[in-house]
Amino acid sequence: MRRTDERGRQNPHRRFTEPVFTEPQRLHKVLAQCGYGSLRGLEEMIIAGRITVNRQPAEVGQKVGPNDQVRINGELVRLRFAAPRVRVLLYHKPAGEIVSRSDPEGRPTVFDKLPKLGHARWVSVGRLDFNSEGLLLFTTSGELANRLMHPRYCVEREYAVRIVGTLTEEQERALLEGVPLPDGPAKVSSLADGGGEGTNHWYKLTLPEGRNREVRRLFEALGVMVSRLIRTRYGVVAMPSELKRGQTQELEREGLDSLLKMAGMQSLAARGNRPSEGGSREPRHAGRDANLGEIDGNRGDYQPGSELPTEAPVDEVDGNRAPPDPGREPRFASPGGRPNQRGRRGRRGHGGRGGPNGPGAGYPV
Repeated sequence: MRRTDERGRQNPHRRFTEPVFTEPQRLHKVLAQCGYGSLRGLEEMIIAGRITVNRQPAEVGQKVGPNDQVRINGELVRLRFAAPRVRVLLYHKPAGEIVSRSDPEGRPTVFDKLPKLGHARWVSVGRLDFNSEGLLLFTTSGELANRLMHPRYCVEREYAVRIVGTLTEEQERALLEGVPLPDGPAKVSSLADGGGEGTNHWYKLTLPEGRNREVRRLFEALGVMVSRLIRTRYGVVAMPSELKRGQTQELEREGLDSLLKMAGMQSLAARGNRPSEGGSREPRHAGRDANLGEIDGNRGDYQPGSELPTEAPVDEVDGNRAPPDPGREPRFASPGGRPNQRGRRGRRGHGGRGGPNGPGAGYPV
């Protein structure tokens, strides 16, 4: 039988903590999860000055991140951090909502329908105006949002447009060749007749950019009024047919991999991204998101050359790079030079008639 004192001498030097954190955490919570003591005991060690952060005495409640160096009794503790995983949310915006976190007029906003996030925030990928509807993307990655919105990446958007009457050959040619607008000429990448019934007629078109109200302004410049506008696709992400108005659905791993690849970012396989545990993949009506900051990427105010804030590199970040002092024995909270395992804690973690190829075919009604 192995003796107790022999077990206490096993692995006295651990190069890294076992848990991998994705965001800054409170110091005593991190150390407790890594097995260096109980929350109460670690708080007492902090008050006693036995724990330092960046060679300065730590404070109770202080947060540490990937670039901080934590020491217990002078012995370096190597905390492991990884970049937060990327999440993308699909939302079927109905007409009558604005893409903003607040509105002086008190109109409903799309952010009222998004699921809550703990320490992250949803970034809106572009906008749809108050009377437009269809697919809106939200993500937790500023870098991905920037790549999807910035004009230099030319991410294609697809729309279904309903007008009264039909376009003439000259109007169709003008849309494909270019229409002068106050902020510069614009044109569609493709234009297809979607059919219709009665006076209503549908067209399906794609644009390589997302200026403010660009589709409506293109048709208005030709003397044609748009009566309904639906975004049906953004890049490689198409709006699922089962996603009803006002519902959200998180993009699954395969679709997220395709989106990241299109945006020139690392795939989930390379960065070890995984869907959140217990998360529903079905469309759902979600609660109010109460603690988000606003980032609007609509090109109405978005000038070429500007950048959105980007996130940390996707590879694992190890900010505690200073080597341990040579010849120094580790001195932790329990005897035997071994972290106190008793303190280990688990992680807690509207519609008109008529549509393309028949009345309303292929589009939400």
